[in-house]
Amino acid sequence: MKAIWNNQVIAESEQTIVIEGNHYFPPESIREEYFKDNSTHTVCPWKGTASYYDLHVGGKENEGAAWFYPEPSELAKQIKNYVAFWKGVEITE
Repeated sequence: MKAIWNNQVIAESEQTIVIEGNHYFPPESIREEYFKDNSTHTVCPWKGTASYYDLHVGGKENEGAAWFYPEPSELAKQIKNYVAFWKGVEITE
């Protein structure tokens, strides 16, 4: 699977985990040079507190377009630090 934004592959892996229709990419599969920490946090009742990244690709910014769970609940421990996307990020095979 590939995550693409602004015509650039920002993550690629054959080992994504699909939860609630979202592909979660292993942390080692992301191209870190495109990711910048974002101070946003949200809470999922069963996964825990999510942290976010902004994407910076080709001079454009996509604020809060990626999220991950640094300390997920016991029910979601398999996606610890795995990264999922939204806000126009295309997920393809």
